[in-house]
Amino acid sequence: MIHEWINFIRQPETRPHIVFLSDYDMLLTEHLVQGVDVWINTPRRPWEASGTSGMKVLVNGGINLSELDGWWAEATRRKWGGRSGTAGAWRRSRLDAVEADHTLRPARAGGDPGVLYARRKRNSHRMVKRMRESMARLTPRFSANRTVREYTEQHYLPAAAAYHLRTANNGAIGRQMLDWQHSLDQKWAALHFGEVKVETRNEQHVFEVQVYLADLEPNAVRVELYADRIEGGALVRQEMKRVRQLAGASGGYIYSGAVSSARPPADYTARVIPHYDGVAIPLEDARILWQR
Repeated sequence: MIHEWINFIRQPETRPHIVFLSDYDMLLTEHLVQGVDVWINTPRRPWEASGTSGMKVLVNGGINLSELDGWWAEATRRKWGGRSGTAGAWRRSRLDAVEADHTLRPARAGGDPGVLYARRKRNSHRMVKRMRESMARLTPRFSANRTVREYTEQHYLPAAAAYHLRTANNGAIGRQMLDWQHSLDQKWAALHFGEVKVETRNEQHVFEVQVYLADLEPNAVRVELYADRIEGGALVRQEMKRVRQLAGASGGYIYSGAVSSARPPADYTARVIPHYDGVAIPLEDARILWQR
């Protein structure tokens, strides 16, 4: 790949405009991020793992112009940076051309000092203002300090507490969890849905769903109504309550749940997922049974 880049750079039309930096390391990065005005990053969405180079740049006062991927998809605001490409879905064959056009458009226009950087002295205050906005607003949110703190508080400490809980009393709770998983392994295939009824009243859709759990204990699963996210909204996961057992049906139950009637009933689907207190679902058990 490097050989192909070198051949490309050696072409007469490209040679005056490109510098290839070999042996890229932390020392070279330190000089780059301290001396750059605009940092252009062009990954192919969605393959940007994070975008830490852009985070280093903002700490040093540089302005980011990046693809809407990785951290920049979350961080970008027109007031303190630029974006290349589009957020819409494109076919791979067209995406490169479309996003290259978005990236190069400011350069073709001679640079937009209101968006990226000032070419003239009278506009330099805009550049400085953007640098200050970028550093003040983004550095606290996109830093190793925040990352380590949140990972520790939200993941590492809860994981350590869960480990101690499962290993206490010679692993009593851990063995119970294993028994639950073995029961799922043996009985999950027999789970199925029956009739579904929907009634709309008082601005709610009220669902009643027949669920057949065979020999599985009802507390071993969770039944819920699910609806995909729509534009401007959140996805819906509404737990359904077990209201009664079906007469004459071993392991058959009626579950009921109510959701907003702002969306049509067809948007919602009942599903069964594993459930056990203290077990992370779907991380530790990704089984799922859809009603349709």
